[in-house]
Amino acid sequence: MLIVFNKPFNVLCQFRSEQDVPGLARYISIPAIYPAGRLDKDSEGLLLLTDDGKLQNRISAPAFKLPKIYWVQVEGKPDSAALKALRHGVRLKEGPSAPAEVSIIPEPAVWPRQPPIRHRLNVPDSWLSLTLREGRNRQVRRMTAAVGYPTLRLIRYAIGPWTLAGIEPGQWQEIEQPWPTLQQYCESHDISAPPDRRRGDRTKRPLSHGRGRRRGPDRP
Repeated sequence: MLIVFNKPFNVLCQFRSEQDVPGLARYISIPAIYPAGRLDKDSEGLLLLTDDGKLQNRISAPAFKLPKIYWVQVEGKPDSAALKALRHGVRLKEGPSAPAEVSIIPEPAVWPRQPPIRHRLNVPDSWLSLTLREGRNRQVRRMTAAVGYPTLRLIRYAIGPWTLAGIEPGQWQEIEQPWPTLQQYCESHDISAPPDRRRGDRTKRPLSHGRGRRRGPDRP
């Protein structure tokens, strides 16, 4: 089972609430499912949850490099130098990031954020589509800040073949057989399971035999 959830702003990626901040239990009452990757409470959008441990690992482990698409509202209008830096990877505290795919896009037709973004009349803003294949703590926000354009709003739109299309904030859809969809997506995008280094095997393996290991949080 796979749950495709549109996480609202100021909701934790855990089922229990903390003080005045709600958790996932306010929206999802299915037992024994867990997030495959995370979003910070101040980020919005796509969150995948599953009761399949192998699927959870296959989606969230950085070793598999499953692309994640973010819609990012930034302060200012990024110039060509800033976009080039993001495409080549920017230096973060723990080391350089992997290159991102990035482009300026029209403002997407998304729901109003509550509370709304505070705008400054004398400072314009822009929207970016940014694709990452790694997941570091608050990575998108740190990358845009590193090139001089702080993130105002962050929405994850897609993870691999799954998107937010047709799902309102706080709503979810169930995917009963996610493996065939993931398999087809990975084959069409030339994404395969990493080698099993314990055996010295560097050949490509079928998707269902992957053994990726979580290396860090996926919390843009």
